[in-house]
Amino acid sequence: MAQDYASSIAGAAIRVTRLNPDGTLATGETASYTMESFISVSFTPEYEEGDEFVQKDANGRVCVTYKAPDTLKRVTLEVAICNPDPEFTEITSGGTILSDESDQSIGYAAPLVGVDATPNGVALEVWSRAIKNGKNAPTNPYWHWIFPYVVLRPSGDRTIENGLLANTFEGWGVGNEGFGTGPGGDWLFADAASRPYAYARSATAPTGNGYVEVAPTP
Repeated sequence: MAQDYASSIAGAAIRVTRLNPDGTLATGETASYTMESFISVSFTPEYEEGDEFVQKDANGRVCVTYKAPDTLKRVTLEVAICNPDPEFTEITSGGTILSDESDQSIGYAAPLVGVDATPNGVALEVWSRAIKNGKNAPTNPYWHWIFPYVVLRPSGDRTIENGLLANTFEGWGVGNEGFGTGPGGDWLFADAASRPYAYARSATAPTGNGYVEVAPTP
């Protein structure tokens, strides 16, 4: 079936999932976190420029020239969220969630100085709306974007003022075969997870904010 040429407009949801040392998805009640209250997710493919070789003859004319192809080596990312969410910050950047006596999270503490807080990285997924003729596409109304292995850290100035406190994260990503079909089993192209990023149309997107349990893969 031919594609319907739907555009990607606005963001519907974001999901971040812890990874094991071998790149597979971590499991458990706090292994994955979904949120709708984010501002933006941006990414830039980063290429390594190929070497260029030029040889001139004795008369100063170019007699040999060759330019090796530029090759993709990773993506750089920036994520901006609406509030200083302790759970999202901890799962993406390490550190410690601060909880009250009822085990309700009420704050966050940064990682210790000099510690690699997220040695295993995380998997990041984003859903945007697929729009056709000014409305949601009737079939597969979402674009599902995956970044199967990313390393993120807080970035930008945190300014407490008469205005919104910035909550941004930046980092980089590469491929990860351990991502498989994703924490929800809703990524249908496991082979594409070996690439730094991929996207495909999807019938559904996560809703709400909070932890989502990840069950072991059968």
